[in-house]
Amino acid sequence: MIFGAFERMVAFRYLRARRKEGFISVIAGFSLLGIGLGVATLIVVMAVMNGFRQELLSRILGINGHVGVYGQGMALVDYDPLADAIRKMPGVVRTIPTVEGQVMATSPAAAAGAIVRGVRPDDLLARDIFRAKLGGSAAEFKAGDGVLIGYRLAEKLGLMVGDTITLISPKGNATAFGTVPRMRGYVVAGTFNVGMFEYDSGFIFMPLEAAQTYFKLPQAVTQIEVFLDNPDRVPQARAAIHQLTGGNARIYDWQQANASFFNAIQVERNVMFLILTLIILVAAFNIISSLIMLVKDKGRDIAILRTMGATRGMIMRIFFLSGASVGVAGTVGGTLLGVWFATHIEEIRQFIQGIIGRELFAAEIYFLTQLPARVDYNEVVTVVLMALGLSFAATIYPSWRAAALDPVEALRYE
Repeated sequence: MIFGAFERMVAFRYLRARRKEGFISVIAGFSLLGIGLGVATLIVVMAVMNGFRQELLSRILGINGHVGVYGQGMALVDYDPLADAIRKMPGVVRTIPTVEGQVMATSPAAAAGAIVRGVRPDDLLARDIFRAKLGGSAAEFKAGDGVLIGYRLAEKLGLMVGDTITLISPKGNATAFGTVPRMRGYVVAGTFNVGMFEYDSGFIFMPLEAAQTYFKLPQAVTQIEVFLDNPDRVPQARAAIHQLTGGNARIYDWQQANASFFNAIQVERNVMFLILTLIILVAAFNIISSLIMLVKDKGRDIAILRTMGATRGMIMRIFFLSGASVGVAGTVGGTLLGVWFATHIEEIRQFIQGIIGRELFAAEIYFLTQLPARVDYNEVVTVVLMALGLSFAATIYPSWRAAALDPVEALRYE
């Protein structure tokens, strides 16, 4: 082994404080606690950031396609042959012709703005994210007699399954007295809960044929949504679709539509990583101070060990092991605490909310109904290696000072 039995015995004995060295042990204890909390906090924050990105990405791409194909300033006609051709491309999982428009949704109790999307019922209900539909009749929606609305929108409008929701489109009918907004009532066939506030409170899904009739787009759609097997293959899909359409279509992908949003998350994630790393760095400086004080206090012991035949290397390894043990113990404890906390963070949030009686994670602000966390063990390994590296680096100078101590001078001034 790198450290001999004698070196380990002396190093761990120095870590056990006696009365006159109690203050040094207190500093070492705070160093251990600081490294542990720093590692745990960094792991939890990185897990929450990863969870945010993963949950938002899965929900955004569960509602929206990875690539959207639009007409050049007009609706897409003959969309089924184009959708079939795109579906045959490598990496394409599904293509969904869609009619989209903005409306004012009203009920006897309230009114709210909403986005209507007309899709074929089979295309909509085939998506995994819509298996969380709270209630209602899928058969009625498939029959074209009703609409699906977000459950938060239903709560806002005071509607239940079977009630009638009135949709008002600003693109109305031209009359002799001006443009009259187009109004029509639809039966609420069901409600859905995708777990994202923006969609649950502002989206209405309608059968494609009904949407074409309502928005006056006979035999046409506003876009074709393209779903890929890998969201990161968007550039290749864009190039292939552009070549297929001969440049006669506008193509937007999820990275363009949400670039600022995900860039903000990435920037915040990097800044939080840098800030929380400083916690570990401060704890590493505490290791330096505690070791320097320990070396100063053990000057006579070092001199005696040197006169008994201990080499400078042995002295350096003794104090290196004393400081490194604090760093290793703090890192291991912090890693276990951070991983456990990250994997149970939603239960912990619910427990704290129950105690203080206040909501800690408002869906209206954070877009999600649950606090997400996704532990990336590659990042955990990076955090552990960084903490160990800082801890080991913090022990080098005090250990070198202990090894360089002249035994004659140490005994003379004791």
